[in-house]
Amino acid sequence: MIELRSVQKTFGSNRVLRGIDLTLPKGQSMVVIGGSGTGKSVLLKCILGLVRPDAGTITLDGQDVAKAERDAFLARFGMLFQGGALFDSLKVWENVAFRLMRGASALPKDQARAIALEKLRRVGLTPAVADQFPAELSGGMQKRVGLARAIAAEPEIIFFDEPTTGLDPIMSGVINDLIREIVVEMGATAMTITHDMSSVRAIADRVAMLHAGVIQWTGPVTEMDTASDPYLQQFIHGRAEGPIASVR
Repeated sequence: MIELRSVQKTFGSNRVLRGIDLTLPKGQSMVVIGGSGTGKSVLLKCILGLVRPDAGTITLDGQDVAKAERDAFLARFGMLFQGGALFDSLKVWENVAFRLMRGASALPKDQARAIALEKLRRVGLTPAVADQFPAELSGGMQKRVGLARAIAAEPEIIFFDEPTTGLDPIMSGVINDLIREIVVEMGATAMTITHDMSSVRAIADRVAMLHAGVIQWTGPVTEMDTASDPYLQQFIHGRAEGPIASVR
């Protein structure tokens, strides 16, 4: 569904992406792993067209994303942001329904609210939460609201940016399970970036490791532990010694 070919991006003297080749099949969940500062977020931004690559091509269903009509293109995506990115001044249900009430196809307020309540229920939150403000919620509840917002418009593709950052292990497990259930239920195509190996194992159909500006390894999550790539093995097992440490 999404294909990247020889994608490059440089900021000043920093060559972040040095020739990314990656294919994300329709209806599958891809998790991109890699160390901090390796360009995982830049990769997502390039796909969304928020950052323009210096070279290479990115296509969605065979169409060059750089030439796509922006509103129609972005309407196909949902996004769960790393920090939640909820609007402090809006109530929870208004955050969830934010996209639904804007644009040419905006829904009436009561209809948008009904959809928001249903999506909140889907992520395990009661209607009582709907009229609260984000600051009144715990970190785990805010993540759930962010997830409800990401799926509110029934997107074909969902991006998850570090979905369990800042959460305790139990809540991380809850969020991972919710993401997996919802992606399968919706038949969505998903891409997640994360450092959390428990998230990788819970969410992924396929895994891609980004290192030194290229995809170092990619394959089914079931082959990750037995893969021979030393960079991958060092990263997934958190070893201090190995080829990644030697180039720092």
